[in-house]
Amino acid sequence: MDLDLRKVRYFVAVAEALNFGRAAEALHIAQPVLSRQIRALEAELHVRLLDRTTRGTSLTPAGRQLLDEARPLLATADALQRRVQRANRGPASFTIGFMPGITVTGAARALADRHPDLSVDVVRTSFDDQVEVVHNGQVDVSVVRLPVPQRGLSIRRLFAEPRVAVFPADHPLAGRSTAADGLRLEQLRDESWVTIVAGHGAREQFDRAAREAGFTPRVRFETESYDVAQALVGAGSGVALVSRLALTHVPGTTHRRLRRPHLHRRIHVLTQPDTSATPLVKVFLGLLSDVARERTEAWREAGQGASPDD
Repeated sequence: MDLDLRKVRYFVAVAEALNFGRAAEALHIAQPVLSRQIRALEAELHVRLLDRTTRGTSLTPAGRQLLDEARPLLATADALQRRVQRANRGPASFTIGFMPGITVTGAARALADRHPDLSVDVVRTSFDDQVEVVHNGQVDVSVVRLPVPQRGLSIRRLFAEPRVAVFPADHPLAGRSTAADGLRLEQLRDESWVTIVAGHGAREQFDRAAREAGFTPRVRFETESYDVAQALVGAGSGVALVSRLALTHVPGTTHRRLRRPHLHRRIHVLTQPDTSATPLVKVFLGLLSDVARERTEAWREAGQGASPDD
């Protein structure tokens, strides 16, 4: 049996809305047509996907399974269509997705130098779409921060990026010799903090480290942006933990590495499984690995880094 992707798309619309009327409106088709298509899909699969009652529509166990499988299936089909169309248009192109605070310009420039006829583009992503842009074919590779859903993708670790403490330049710790050697988190226990919003992986890591250091942080401001956090530190609002690559060196601030505990975030690169071994992707991954190795060695020499395998 060949699965009809159109019917699968209709099912996903209904499963996400749990309402035939709203799904039909979103799909721009009549509700009776949508109902017939769903019944036809159930007949083809020999299962009931949706329970329809006077109280509403709900997914059966088979329906939940199909929804989980259908999303990456449809994304892969869409990505395939985009890649075929892009190949038909020419000239050759290569698009790199990257999260804010992760620099890919060096590797992108090196790839363009090696392949002068290749159009190399970069796309800034977010936590919400750093994986989706790979699934939908918008980018060839995406440099991401964990955690991310990895199902249906190839993933490769690049390096572990250290977090550093950022505080006002006139802070008492700024002039101490111990600061040059690295700080212990417990030395900042009495500070006011500017933190990433609750629920973010970086915040969870910080809260856990603070508990292990024996204190509860006094959080003055929360933000979703490292740039905003550093601006607030520069304005005297507190201290912050920032990923090393996200440092903006705001006037009136300084930073020090953490000697204990060593906190870091892992940087990875995602590709489609069917493209991970293609020549261009392999070349770019090699260039990224070179950049990661150089950066890690520089951090290690400065006493700030972690190896890619940490």
